[in-house]
Amino acid sequence: MRVIGIDPGLRNLGWGVIDVDGPRLRHVANGICHSQPQASLAARLLQLHQQLSAVLAHYAPQSAAVEQTFVNKDAVATLKLGSARGIALLVPAQAGLEVGEYAPNAVKKAVVGVGKAAKEQVDHMVRMQLPGVEIAGPDAADALAIAICHAFHSQSAQRLVPLGLRA
Repeated sequence: MRVIGIDPGLRNLGWGVIDVDGPRLRHVANGICHSQPQASLAARLLQLHQQLSAVLAHYAPQSAAVEQTFVNKDAVATLKLGSARGIALLVPAQAGLEVGEYAPNAVKKAVVGVGKAAKEQVDHMVRMQLPGVEIAGPDAADALAIAICHAFHSQSAQRLVPLGLRA
């Protein structure tokens, strides 16, 4: 199964693609979609949509996962992040993919083992689970962590289905 993880951001939207074969994970690609800060919000969202659409068309993932937005004290920043998150949900949905959503602490717990892990710990554990990976930046590292979290949760759900249980 090929999974894309997406870390929403209006300026930098991170993405990471992994292949999952049972317990084995293999890095495929990662990167960051950028929008121009001086452009209007609509133009920035269009830039992210176009770039992320190209990533999905090129790597053809079979599953997608997006990090949930946390509410910030700055309401305007939270609304802008929510708009970018809308693009992160829309593009995979347009490609016909189901999209898993994970809280930041769930991603950290799945990858590091601790829900309050620092960004450096997440980056380190992503590198441990995907040996030799060249990470494009912190947003791409977070996106790879989201993809890894989704892979773990998907595998757990598949193990429960034969038992008649659903996660």
